[in-house]
Amino acid sequence: MQTHRAADKYSPLYFLSSVGAGGLAVTFFMYLMFWVPHPGRTVPVFEDIAAAWQSGSVPMQVGIAIALVGISVFAVMNVQKLAWNLQAYARFKKTEAFRTLRNSNAETTLLAYPLALAMTVNALFIVGLVFVPNLWSFVEYLFPFAMVAFLAIGMLALSIIGDFLGRVLTRGGLFDVTAHNSFAQMLPTFALSMVAVGLSAPAAMSGQTVVVGVSMIASTFFAVVAILYALVALVTAFNSMLHYGTAKESAPTLMILVPIVTTLGIMFLRQSHGMHTTFEGHTTDGETMVFLARLLSVQVMFLALGLVVLKREGYWSDFVFGSKTSPGSYALVCPGVALSVMIQFFLHKGLIATGLVAKFGIAYWSVEAFALGFQVAMVVLVLRLNRQHFAKMSEPAAVPAE
Repeated sequence: MQTHRAADKYSPLYFLSSVGAGGLAVTFFMYLMFWVPHPGRTVPVFEDIAAAWQSGSVPMQVGIAIALVGISVFAVMNVQKLAWNLQAYARFKKTEAFRTLRNSNAETTLLAYPLALAMTVNALFIVGLVFVPNLWSFVEYLFPFAMVAFLAIGMLALSIIGDFLGRVLTRGGLFDVTAHNSFAQMLPTFALSMVAVGLSAPAAMSGQTVVVGVSMIASTFFAVVAILYALVALVTAFNSMLHYGTAKESAPTLMILVPIVTTLGIMFLRQSHGMHTTFEGHTTDGETMVFLARLLSVQVMFLALGLVVLKREGYWSDFVFGSKTSPGSYALVCPGVALSVMIQFFLHKGLIATGLVAKFGIAYWSVEAFALGFQVAMVVLVLRLNRQHFAKMSEPAAVPAE
C-alpha cells in the first residue's frame, strides 16, 4: 500500500489554506463585534466579552461561546497551515519547479505568501483582543509594532511584484497572454489589500494623532497601488478570457474581487472612523449605508459571474466533490468568507445605523441569515478541502497481470 496527499505536490497557492482559516476566525469575531456591547471602544475586548457573558441572556451566552470556539479553532488552523506552508515553501524554493514558476505567469502565485502572513497578523490581533485581559490598557504600544510588521509584509509583496513586472516588462514575450485567461493575476491586489486593511486598524482604534495619521497614509498607499494593479489585471484578463475562454483550474479566481472589496471596504470604514474622531471629518450613516451597498453590489455581480463559469466548467464536480484536486480550490473559501463579513457590516453599519432595520427583529435575522449561511458553508468547504488535500489517502498496490 502507498500513501500520498494531494498537498505533497506543492504550490504556493496552498498558502490560501491558511488565509481561508484566518478569514473564518474573522467571521466568528463578527458575532462579538456586533452583538457584544463595547462602549468607549471601537472593538470588543476581553472585559467586554466577560461582562456580556455574566449579564447576558442565554442566547447571548450561546453566541459568545460559539464565537470563542470558532475563533480558537480557526486561528489555530490558520497558524498551523501557515507553518506547514513555510516549511513546504522553503523546500520548494530549492527545486527546478520553483525556477520554472519564477519564469512564468504563475510567478504571481508567490503573492499568496505575504497574503497569508498579513492574514495571520490580523487573526492574531483578534485573538489578543478576545483572550488577553487588559490588552486595551497598553494597546497603543502595540500599534507601532503592528504597523512595522504590516509594512515589512507590504515591502515583501512589492518586491515580488517588482521582480515579476521587471521581468515581463523589460524582456518582451515572457508573459503568456493565452494563459492570462482568469483573474489569477489579481492575487497581488489581494495581498496588497490585506496589508492595507491591517495598516488601517490603528486609524480606527488609536487615540494618538500621529499614529492615526501614519496609519491612514500608509494604508492609503497600499490601497491605491492595489486598485491600480487591479484595473490593469482586470482589463487584460477579460480580454484574454474573451479570446481563449476561462482556464478551468483558475476559474475560482473570477470571484477574487469579492474578498478584495471586503478588505478595502473595511479599510475605508476604519479610515472614516479615524477622520471622524481625530481630524473632524464626518460621514453620515446614510452615506455609509450607500457606500456599503455599492460594494456589496460589486461583490454579488462577480460572485454570480464566478458561479456561472464554475458550473459551466464542471469545476465543482471535478475539484471539490470529485476525485481531482487543485490547490486553487482554496480560492473558493475567500469569497464566501468575505461576503459573510460584508453582509455583517452592511447590516449593522448601514441598515441598523440608519434605522431601516431594528436590531434582533425579524428583518434583522432575515439578513443575518445570509451572513451565517455563507459562514457555515465555508466552514464545511474548508473541512472538505483540508481532508481532500492534506489527509493521507491509500492506493492499492499494483497487482501483476496473470
